[in-house]
Amino acid sequence: MKVLHIYRSEPSETTKKLVDALSEGNEVTEIKLYEGNVDYDDLVKKIFECDKVICW
Repeated sequence: MKVLHIYRSEPSETTKKLVDALSEGNEVTEIKLYEGNVDYDDLVKKIFECDKVICW
């Protein structure tokens, strides 16, 4: 399963543990919006390519 994690802000330790648990055995992509310079066209493409999208 392809999983996309989108972060609005820097993840806390708890969030990192949850991400690790949810990502186990899956193909994972991470997008960090808080770092700026986001290619939104690419983001939309990845949203539709993945089976599951989780926003943090």
